[in-house]
Amino acid sequence: MRQYFLSRFLSQTCGTWKLKEEFMLKLAVVGKDVSKSESGKMHAFILRGMGSDCEYEHISVAAEKFDALAEKLLAEKDAFNVTIPYKLSVIPHLNSLEGDAKIFGAVNTVKDRIGYNTDGAGFMLMLQNNGIETSGRRFLVLGAGGAGRSVVKKLADAGAHVFLYDMNVQNAEIVATEFGNIRPLTSLQPAQYDVIVNATGVGMHKSEGVSPVGAEFLSRCNLACDLIYCPKKSEFLRIAEGLGKKILNGEGMLFYQAYYADCIYLGKDADSDEAKTLFERYQREKENA
Repeated sequence: MRQYFLSRFLSQTCGTWKLKEEFMLKLAVVGKDVSKSESGKMHAFILRGMGSDCEYEHISVAAEKFDALAEKLLAEKDAFNVTIPYKLSVIPHLNSLEGDAKIFGAVNTVKDRIGYNTDGAGFMLMLQNNGIETSGRRFLVLGAGGAGRSVVKKLADAGAHVFLYDMNVQNAEIVATEFGNIRPLTSLQPAQYDVIVNATGVGMHKSEGVSPVGAEFLSRCNLACDLIYCPKKSEFLRIAEGLGKKILNGEGMLFYQAYYADCIYLGKDADSDEAKTLFERYQREKENA
C-alpha cells in the first residue's frame, strides 16, 4: 500500500509555468538492533538531494518474529532495507533476486518482492573515494555473513588477494567454494596484510569496546577498515590508530549503499560523482549541526 503525500505547486521552467506533483516513499530498515542506525537520516538526505522524500522507520526485531514482520513490510512499505542478521533470512519471502544479490546470495534492499544487494558497490566506492587500491593487494576479511560475502566477492573481482576467516570455519569454506579466488582460513594467525576488514558485528551494541583481533594482527597491516560506523571509532580502529595505521569506518559504505538503494527505489541510474558529492555534503552538514 503506497501512501502518497501530494503537494501541488507552480514552478517556472524555461518561461512556462507547470504543475509539479511529489510523493513521499514509505521505507524502513529491519535488523536485530537498529536503534542507533543512521539509515533514516541518510536515506532522507539522499532522496531530498535527488528531488524526492521519504518517511523512514527503524525496526528492531528478534529472529523468531522476523518472518511475520517481513510479510508485513512487503505489504505496507514501498521498499525496505535489511541489515544484520537477516540478509539471508529475507530471501525466502522474495519472488526473485537481481544483480549482486543473485551473485552474493544476500539481500540488503527490497522493492516489489525483488531482492537487491548494494553493499558491495557501496564498499568499493568507499575504497575508491579514499584512494585505496585493491588490485594485487592482500585483504583479510573477518566475517563470512551477508556483508562479508559481498565484500570478498567484489574484492576478488577487482584483483585483490582475499583471505577470509569466520569463527564458523565452514561458512568461510562455503563462500570460497561458491565464489572462487578466495582463500578460506581454518585458523587466524598474524600475517602481513595490506588491509584488514572487520565485516563482523563485533564492536557494536553489546560488544562495543571489543575487537575481533588485537595488536598482533593490526600491527602488520597498512589499513584497518571497519564496516561498523557506530561507534565512529570502534575498538578495532582505536587499536589500529594507536599503532599508526590508517583507519576507515563504515560510514562511507553505509551512505553509498543507501545511495545505490535509493536509485533502485526511484528507478534511476546511479552516478558515482553524484554519490560522492552528496556524501561530502552530508558530512559537512553533520559537522555543522
